[in-house]
Amino acid sequence: MNDFYNVVRKRRMVRNYTDEPVPLETINRILEAARKAPSAGFSQGQAMIAVTEATQRKAIAKIADEEKYLARGMDPWISRAPVHVIVCVSKKLYLERYAESDKKDTPQNDENWPVPYWWVDAGATMMTLLLSAVAEGLSAGFLGSHRMPELQDILGIPAHMKPIGIVTIGHPAPDRPSSSLSRGRRAVREVIHHERW
Repeated sequence: MNDFYNVVRKRRMVRNYTDEPVPLETINRILEAARKAPSAGFSQGQAMIAVTEATQRKAIAKIADEEKYLARGMDPWISRAPVHVIVCVSKKLYLERYAESDKKDTPQNDENWPVPYWWVDAGATMMTLLLSAVAEGLSAGFLGSHRMPELQDILGIPAHMKPIGIVTIGHPAPDRPSSSLSRGRRAVREVIHHERW
């Protein structure tokens, strides 16, 4: 079986890590792969911040309400993860790109876009990070935060760049899988269709 499909099959959201550091070269390969994620009109409105410093990771864990996870009996996976990658996207860069001469026939403001592709592309960047971590023999998880403005402040993220969440990366430790997994996957016939619904 192709290595890519093995990576996809092995990927899951991991919520606990060992304290073994991730080498900078490995982090850079993961980031470089994610930088290649697609973007509408080649707007390239995505950006990432890799955080490895322990004090900063603890501050991010606090903003991400890690204490709520701990209260539910989970591990301190956010603060323990040796790498945090904050994925950001700029709607402004997309609107600027689509104001250029080769894109004049497309919507010029976000209200007229049938789909806000900046969010789609941010998701593609996030998924590329998750898969690249697995390809490197690591594990990763994704979490959002309802306190994104605070995250933006402590990391100095420009106002036009919006963080979509945090990807944690590290060497996996035994973890308690999410209770959401008990739902199981929807049946193939409900998800995959050919020719028409």
